[in-house]
Amino acid sequence: MQRTQASAAASGTGVRARPRAILPALCATQITSWGVVYYAFPVLLPRLTAATGWSTNAATSAFSLALLTSALAGIPIGRILDRRGPRLVMTGGSALGTVALLVIAAAPNLTVFTIGWLLAGIAMAATFYPPAFAALTRWWGPDRVRALTLAGGLASTVFAPLTALLAEYLTWRASYAVLAVIPALITIPAHAVALRAPWPAAPPQPTAVDRTLIPRSRPFLLLAMAFTLSSFAMYAVVMGLIPLLTERGATGTQAAWALGLGGAGQTLGRTLYARLSAHTSATARTATLIGLGGATTAALAFVRGPIPLLVLFAVLAGVVRGNLTLLQATAVTDRWGTTHYGRLSALLGAPAHITAALAPWAGAALAGALGGYPHLFGALTAASLLAAVLAVASRSR
Repeated sequence: MQRTQASAAASGTGVRARPRAILPALCATQITSWGVVYYAFPVLLPRLTAATGWSTNAATSAFSLALLTSALAGIPIGRILDRRGPRLVMTGGSALGTVALLVIAAAPNLTVFTIGWLLAGIAMAATFYPPAFAALTRWWGPDRVRALTLAGGLASTVFAPLTALLAEYLTWRASYAVLAVIPALITIPAHAVALRAPWPAAPPQPTAVDRTLIPRSRPFLLLAMAFTLSSFAMYAVVMGLIPLLTERGATGTQAAWALGLGGAGQTLGRTLYARLSAHTSATARTATLIGLGGATTAALAFVRGPIPLLVLFAVLAGVVRGNLTLLQATAVTDRWGTTHYGRLSALLGAPAHITAALAPWAGAALAGALGGYPHLFGALTAASLLAAVLAVASRSR
């Protein structure tokens, strides 16, 4: 009996290796981390630029630099996760995120504002989905798909309206200062306490698989290209949703609620992923979900209203986005196993994270060049369709 328990703990499937507190703790910390660091920004951006006189492009460039920093920092952090586990990484990232938000709130000029976002980028790499998914993949083993259905999609549902409410009564600086207190109270202690379980040993790599050749293989490269285009489209849609809806006649509050309800759609979508995963191949699932993402983007691009119908499309886009998040989280394990998940997942996701980092700035720039956000969403539809074609071509022979 003792030998069985030890074997189960080593494989990441034993009860001791995954205390019950881990999953609810990660749900709460994902909602909080994404909400205060990511989703608050598009809500506060109009007030920020109005109060400071900084251009929208300058402010979004600082935010994009944070996402770019997160993509680059994710690779070494992935190696640390494989060896050491998530506790130190995620606890330290939470503390750094709190400091970064306070720097952003107090920034006297654009330079300090940008430095604050660079710090936030490192915090993102240490607290967002990749480290959480790495933790659940190792601890939950064969049950990882069920465990990966995190409630992090509720981040925009909770924090977009909350941030809009704060901004009604406070300046953007005071709003960020209030938001900075939340991870200090929630994510730092949650990560420090809930992630104390022993880090299970990695399962052995199948002898037929050479881990050094995987990142250079044709399926890996084509899949990375598909995720890169899809991620750019997905995050440009998230950042462009509020200005698109305001162009269609929605108020700022209505647009913030649409963004928030899209987050509820993400959570709903994730509850459907396990069933989808059980009945489809990895390639078919990838191409279908990316194509559906393009379809919801097309609906937002070409349907002018009424506003409740556009909100419904935003929710459906969130449903697809929730599935796409889990699709990317399970892409490595579905094809190459779990042994080097942190490293391979970081390499596969790095180009996608870089384009996602550019999406806020590039989306705003393209919207101006193309003549508005509806035209931008039309171009993003084409990018998603191309990504779906690449996903089909990535099938391993």
